[in-house]
Formats: sequence, structure tokens, C-alpha cells
Amino acid sequence: MAFPHLQQPSFLLASLKADSINKPFAQRCQDLVKVIEDFPAKVFVEMWLHHYSLEMYQKMQSPHAKESFTPTEEHVLVVRLLLKHLHAFANSLKPEQASPSTHSHATSPLEEFKRAAVPRFVQQKLYLFLQHCFGHWPLDASFRAVLEMWLSYLQPWRYAPEKQAQSSDSQPRCVSEKWAPFVQENLLMYTKLFVGFLNRALRTDLVSPKNALMVFRVAKVFAQPNLAEMIQKGEQLFLEPELVIPHRQHRLFTAPTVTGSFLSPWPPAVTDASFKVKSHVYGLEGQDCKYTPMFGPEVRTLVLRLAQLITQAKQTAKSISDQCVENPAGHSFLSWLGFSPTDPNGLYPANDLDEMGQDSVRKTDEYLEKALEYLRQIFRLSEAQLAQLTFALGTTQDENGKKQLPDCIVGDDGLILTPLGRYQIINGLRRFEIEYQGDSELQPIRSYEIPSLVRALFRLSSTINRRFAGQMVALCSRDDFLGSFCRYHLTEPVLANRHLLSPVGRRQVANHARGPRLSLRFLGSYRTLLSLLLVFFVASLFCIGPLPCSLLLVLGYLLYAMAMTLLTERGKLHQL
Repeated sequence: MAFPHLQQPSFLLASLKADSINKPFAQRCQDLVKVIEDFPAKVFVEMWLHHYSLEMYQKMQSPHAKESFTPTEEHVLVVRLLLKHLHAFANSLKPEQASPSTHSHATSPLEEFKRAAVPRFVQQKLYLFLQHCFGHWPLDASFRAVLEMWLSYLQPWRYAPEKQAQSSDSQPRCVSEKWAPFVQENLLMYTKLFVGFLNRALRTDLVSPKNALMVFRVAKVFAQPNLAEMIQKGEQLFLEPELVIPHRQHRLFTAPTVTGSFLSPWPPAVTDASFKVKSHVYGLEGQDCKYTPMFGPEVRTLVLRLAQLITQAKQTAKSISDQCVENPAGHSFLSWLGFSPTDPNGLYPANDLDEMGQDSVRKTDEYLEKALEYLRQIFRLSEAQLAQLTFALGTTQDENGKKQLPDCIVGDDGLILTPLGRYQIINGLRRFEIEYQGDSELQPIRSYEIPSLVRALFRLSSTINRRFAGQMVALCSRDDFLGSFCRYHLTEPVLANRHLLSPVGRRQVANHARGPRLSLRFLGSYRTLLSLLLVFFVASLFCIGPLPCSLLLVLGYLLYAMAMTLLTERGKLHQL
């Protein structure tokens, strides 16, 4: 069977082959570049960044928008891959043609296309895409995909041919001056999006290792030697005054005209670097944009707030680590069974670092420490400023040496939380030390207690206290050992020494007259019942029945109570 003759793979390529004899070489190159332009780069950008053209983005932001577009992590990863390939394609320029100053009419159209691929096809849509992600992406660890895509675009030197020769050195390489035009012509990608990241970082829990890693990654990229100076130089070029700015002249540098071809004669090289930077900014933000300098006082204030939160997060991670180390090993079995300590004051829920272990705590501290150092290098923060931040956090620890109060100021009506203090409370970084000072019998039933048994024991103890109130008062009024023994069991010594704790001051709480009483609530705890069952089980292994075991328990407790009574009375005598 005869197979039909294979068709040409592309009509345009077939047309190029048919006309290759009649057309000059330059025209054939132009046609080839047109094929490259119209298919790979343009198709990919239209597929993955279609919603982020200026017109579509304005429609999306309108309150009457009929469709909302939310990118996924897979979408972001594909766009990042496209950016890497475009950077590698643009960086394949020959050294003698990489600089626009050497441009001439003899430059091949393919080299022209390499130079213009990123600014023409990607820059505006990617900028709007990143702005949308920075403003709408959830405040969780999935933002790492967006972050890495942004950082990949900011570092074209990573995909340059000379990168392989530099990868062997672990020290960060100085960013070459040849990348200064790229930094200046993408100024908003560095500055405005950095401010957007700062605003996100200030609203995230930096104690989480994943969030700490994102802050570290951004700080490390911007701390590369000579990069901050390039950004600052670009800002100076944009902010310097200019006498005449042609209206919408920047369009010559962002996209070709509608009727003109991409391969039309290249515009004359512009020697005014300031005009180039302004063209980039006005092309993305409009003529009436309000630019916030990255190294200005407003952004510096945000950086100082971030440094403050980093310091606080480091202290919180250290406190969690110390608490994990000090927890007795025996509590792990009860925690596995769902039992928690009988703490009447009830702490806040534990941070996720408790579950992830000491390794995560160590990584968090390492990321935050390096991020703080990188921020100090980028913005030239002095050691005195960092020390002042640490002092401003209120690092004076309380009586336990660990707990710290939220950031607040003293007003006429007491303490007033600052925005930083509200952030610390919401994220569980700090809290006010609030102690329960009411009747311990009327506390809410805890998760480690049996509700029905606690209620039954409360009714029983209340009945006993009402019926034998006079006898218990008489016994506790005695001055002998029996009186001391009854006072140890029937009174609450804590009530006599309770204070109203406050960061401003403390005053004595008015004591309520409360007579001796019996409390049986401890028998309603899972832990107490489990301990009794274990004792009876061990006793049965030694052929000891339930009744003798109960008598031994009562006898052992009486001996223990007598010893504690003697120690308590001796302590009171020493205090006198």
C-alpha cells in the first residue's frame, strides 16, 4: 500500500521554503522571526496571561464584572517556567550585541526579537498578574509559588550563560552592572511589589517555618551585592525632575503601534536613562501615578515593623522550644489519651510548632535570624536601631521568665492595644496573664473531666458542706494538730494571697468570707480515675483484693496528708 506524500508541517514554513530563492536573506530572516513571534511566545502569553491585559484587568476590578479569575498554583508554576525559558532565550544574545548601544542596522532580526521578547510580551501582563496575586492570594504557605515566580523574573542573571561558572561558589555573587538597565526598566517589579510583599508579611504568622522561609527568600534575593544600589539608582532616575515629558511617549518602549510591524525600523537609542525609567513607570501605572520610593521613609517604617515582628517571632519560637523541653516526659502518654494538665487558668491553644518538633523551631529561628540580617544590609539598619526595636517590644519578662504582654499603651481607662498588640493576640504570639479568681467549684467543666460525674460530686459536696458546716468551722478553729489537719483539707489557702494582676499595677482583691468546705471535684477527672484503675490492676497482680487495696490507699494518703500538714505549719512559722 502506497502512503500519501507527507504534507509540510506549517504553511508559513512552506511559504518560506518556496520563496527562499526569490527573497533576499534579510527578508527571509524577518519572515522567520515573524513565525517565532506569532506562535510560541505570543501563544503562551495569551493562554496564561490573557486575563491580565490592561483592558481585561480593569474590567475585572470593576464592581460590575461578570467573571472573576483566580489563578491556581499549577497556573503560577507554568507561568514561572515560561519566564525561565524567556530569560534564557533573551540571555542567549551574543556579547557584542547584548547592549543596545552597539545596535545597528546589521543586527539580525532574531537578536532584535531576543532583546524585546520580555518587555514586549510579558512585562505589563506579568506585572498586573503579580499585583492581582499579591492582593488576592490567601495568607498561607501556598503563596510560595507566587513568590518564587516573582523572584525568578527579578533575577535574569540566574539564567545567563555565565551562571554555571559561578554556581560553584557558595558566597553570593555581586550583580554585574550590565543588569542595571534591566533593573531600571523593571523598577516597579522590584519596588512596588516589594512593598506589597511587606504588607503581606506584616499580616502573617512568622512563627510558622513556611512563612519565615518566604521572608528569608525575599530578603536574601534583595540583599545580593549591588542590587540594592541599582534599585536606588533607578529610583533616583525616576524622581529627578525633567523639563519636558512627551505625552504617552513611553508607548514606544512598551509595545509597537497597532498598524506597525514588530520588525519596523528600530527607534533611535535613547541616551536619557531617566526618561527610560519614567517611560516604564508611566507605561504600567499611568501618567498620574503616585510612586512610593522603596528607600523612602514610608517603606523604611514598614521594614522596621517587619524587623520588630521578626524579633518577636524569634522570641516566641524560643519560648515554645523551652516549653517543649521542660514538659515532663510522663505527660506525653496522657496527652496521647487526650488528657491535659489540671490548669485552672487554661492556656491558649498550642502553636503548630508543638506538633512539628524541635527541628522546625530551629529552622524558624535560623530563617528569621538570616532574614533580619539581610534586611539590615539592604536598608542599612544600624545595630542601635535593632536594639531599640528589641527594647520597644517590651522584652522584660514576667515572673515566670517567659510570658510577655501584648504591645499596648496606658490610657485614662487602662491599657489600650496598639495595632501590633492586636496582631500579637490574634496570632497567639502574646497574651495577657488572666487568672481565674472565682470559686474553683464553679469553674466550667474541662475536657479532661466527666461532666455527669463532676455535677454529681458537686451536689454531694454541697450537701455535706451545708449539713456539717458548723462542725467543720469548729474543727478548723482548733489550735492543735487536728485543727491544722482540717484546715489543710477544708480551706483554700490560695484565696488569701490572690491579687488583681495588671501591667500597670496591682491591688489586693477584696476577699469574700468563705468558710471551710469539702471539695470532691478531683474525683471527676479522667486522670484520677485512670490512676486508681492502674493501682487496682497492679494490686491484683500481687493478689491484693479491692477492699485491702482501698484501705492501703486511704492509709497512704493519711500519712501523706499528715506530712504535708506538718510541713505547711512549719512554713507558716518561718514566715512569722
